[in-house]
Amino acid sequence: MSENPTDLQLSQAAQRFRDAHMQAFLKDWISRMRGRRSDLLSYDEVRQILHAQEMGVRPKLEEVPLDKIVGSVGRYRDFNNIFLPRNEALQERWARVDAAREGLVGLPPVELLKVGDLYFVKDGNHRVSVARAHDEKSIEAYVTPVETSVPVDAESAEELRAWLIEASRLQFLERTKLNRFYPDAPIRLTEPGRYRDLDEQIAVHRWYMGEERDAEVPYEDAAKSWYENVYLPLASEIENSGLLNEFPDRTVTDLYLWLCKHREELRGQYDLQLDEKAAVSTFASVYSGKPLRQALKKARLKLARLTGGSDVILGLPKQSGDESASNAAPADESDTTS
Repeated sequence: MSENPTDLQLSQAAQRFRDAHMQAFLKDWISRMRGRRSDLLSYDEVRQILHAQEMGVRPKLEEVPLDKIVGSVGRYRDFNNIFLPRNEALQERWARVDAAREGLVGLPPVELLKVGDLYFVKDGNHRVSVARAHDEKSIEAYVTPVETSVPVDAESAEELRAWLIEASRLQFLERTKLNRFYPDAPIRLTEPGRYRDLDEQIAVHRWYMGEERDAEVPYEDAAKSWYENVYLPLASEIENSGLLNEFPDRTVTDLYLWLCKHREELRGQYDLQLDEKAAVSTFASVYSGKPLRQALKKARLKLARLTGGSDVILGLPKQSGDESASNAAPADESDTTS
């Protein structure tokens, strides 16, 4: 890459970036409309869930199929699942890599980590993206195999994601022993890394219990108390409200975490301490997993704030109209999320 690209090459490369960026936007939009995901996988999540470690061997130079590269070590948010660029800030670097591809020197091999039969980019995200934009089928790479705690049997990103989600769920239930107390506990997330948010809630709940008792609380007791007194009341309100119909590709536990964050935001911004019913109704008034419904709700909120002021909160139950701040549930650790 020592050869400097010409202005013409850079101009052409910049146009290719804009085309690829637009393709990424359209693909993401179509995926959202169909309730599908178009994200790369995070290697850090894979590493944590599978207790993965790079094998201490010299990387091997291989020709790797591009459709087997499903994630990245650090740039998984910058590209979609076929490595088209989402982030406009990538243009300058992306264009230089693209222009260098056309030069005499060409591009060096990328560095990949191999998990099962799938690959994650350790170095060379832009090079992989440029190769995908040019409809290439493979790329030269130095490959380092990764050891995992259990064998990974997945042929695609979708299969690996589903496998990771289930593995994360089972690990959480075993870690908390909730599977022993509540074999049918309906705790299920669609994002594997978010079980850490539940772990943090249990830790905070345990601290509050210890403060109340002035004694250390066993972890299993705290997990059981969190499930009964924090998780179930809000989860039950979510189920009874029909809110899941607005988010057909999500679970009660997904919405539970979003509702916790929503509660915390309203408490911090307006000093409102909402009970479960008020939290669900205010959330439902503003958010939807259906693009058209979400647009309509945003327009409704904007109109309400234009006429009623920037502090208008939609969806407060009728009986809370004059007493929402005083009758809502008291603030506690149940809303703590990261």
